[in-house]
Amino acid sequence: MDLPARGAYPASMVEVWLVRLFIVAATVGAMEGLATAVHRYVMHGFGWGWHRSHHEPRRGRFERNDLYALLFAGLSLACLSFLADLWPALWWVGIGTLVYGLLYAVLHDGLVHRRLPIGRRPPRLYLKRLVQAHRLHHAVRSRDGAVSFGFLYAPPIEALRRRLRGGALR
Repeated sequence: MDLPARGAYPASMVEVWLVRLFIVAATVGAMEGLATAVHRYVMHGFGWGWHRSHHEPRRGRFERNDLYALLFAGLSLACLSFLADLWPALWWVGIGTLVYGLLYAVLHDGLVHRRLPIGRRPPRLYLKRLVQAHRLHHAVRSRDGAVSFGFLYAPPIEALRRRLRGGALR
């Protein structure tokens, strides 16, 4: 007895969930790439008016830069609502953007900038490198000449220091 051709029978629930998890993970990765590009070319470009507040001492609980987080949250909500009606896989993209937003909030706002009540700073490895890379990003107070634009990925610290010492722009 021959098996039916692939696609002639429904996928197993394991396959369905693997695809969903892949979409979420791929979206988190894509969001890091998108957020890095937006940070470098928009926030440190024509969007500096909002982002400048993030490179200055904060007055109060919120800063103008937080408007960017609202824009990305809107993207997530759009995927979770009306866009998912057009293509159901976009619901899982919305979950991926939500996961990215939560990681951003905990790691960037919480761990790096201490805007959330998170324990002490990490002593070593990846999280320490992430904090150091973002500190080097803030070593430059203007929109030009900064390094390390990612939020979840941190380039090697020595490479960033060399770029800063050498005056390499972007």
